[in-house]
Amino acid sequence: MARVTTSAFVFLLCVAGCLAVDSLRFLVIGDMGGLPTWPYTTFVEVGTAEEMGKIADLYSPQFVLELGDNFYYDGVKNVQDKRFEVTFENVYKADSLKKIPWYLVAGNHDHNGNVSAQIAYSKVSQRWNFPDYYYPLSFAIPNTNTSLDIVMMDTVLLCGNSGYDSAHTQPTGPEDKIKADEQWEFIQKSLQGSKAMYLFTAGHFPVYSVAEHGPTDCLVSQLLPLLYKTHASGHMCGHDHNLQHLQTAEAGITLDFILSGSANFIDESMAHETAVPPGSLKFHWADITKLGGFVYAEATSKNMTITYMEANGKILYKTTVFPRKV
Repeated sequence: MARVTTSAFVFLLCVAGCLAVDSLRFLVIGDMGGLPTWPYTTFVEVGTAEEMGKIADLYSPQFVLELGDNFYYDGVKNVQDKRFEVTFENVYKADSLKKIPWYLVAGNHDHNGNVSAQIAYSKVSQRWNFPDYYYPLSFAIPNTNTSLDIVMMDTVLLCGNSGYDSAHTQPTGPEDKIKADEQWEFIQKSLQGSKAMYLFTAGHFPVYSVAEHGPTDCLVSQLLPLLYKTHASGHMCGHDHNLQHLQTAEAGITLDFILSGSANFIDESMAHETAVPPGSLKFHWADITKLGGFVYAEATSKNMTITYMEANGKILYKTTVFPRKV
């Protein structure tokens, strides 16, 4: 599709009403985690953060989702770790990104360090919201009596860690099966109990991906059937360092898979292009000459639009998610 600049995007939206009062708006990123040594960031992270700030200035999103690998390569050591400041607080510095809550989950690199310290940092930073390894979120959609529900998951505790030096291998199973089963029970109950207009799970690992890590077998076998059974909207994730949209359908239920993992690195790999259902890949972006990208989402009573943004302000791709059949 033709690329559109941010300024043109603003004009088009304002002609339609400037997104003023009847929408729920948020940003989705994954894999923002910088570097463990000076300068503690990458050009991609800084470029993506700057464009996120511009978009947030324009559209006043209500929150940000960060879907794991918050700190490369080994998470943080403790709640006083300087990485919180040099890789996060000093990078996402636009006022519009400081005034809204960020909701986070852990990725495989976070689990190489101290995830409990990231959870504890919620008491230090007003915008950092990481209450537990997994937790439910529900946001009212303005001018409706319904909501967007997001089930925040720890996919490493569910499926196992993909390992520090084994980026191309599948997780081999949870370290603690009892804790994994407890989380699966939470996920099932959260999905089954939701009456929301839009219902997503969100975690670090993808269900489907065409890139270097590919589909996550554990989620394909256990999460995917739950998403169909509960008529969910889909799954949001990071892990692969690019932008993807995949879509599958079964028995009249359509699932959208939103992958936003290019907030710090960009990887061109399409090693698993044939490992996803035929025709499911709708969009893939991984331009290593650019400064990353992210997702801007807007939900109304009519539909939910998912816009993939490049860090230079161009719209790369846009898709629509329709209200679920509850």
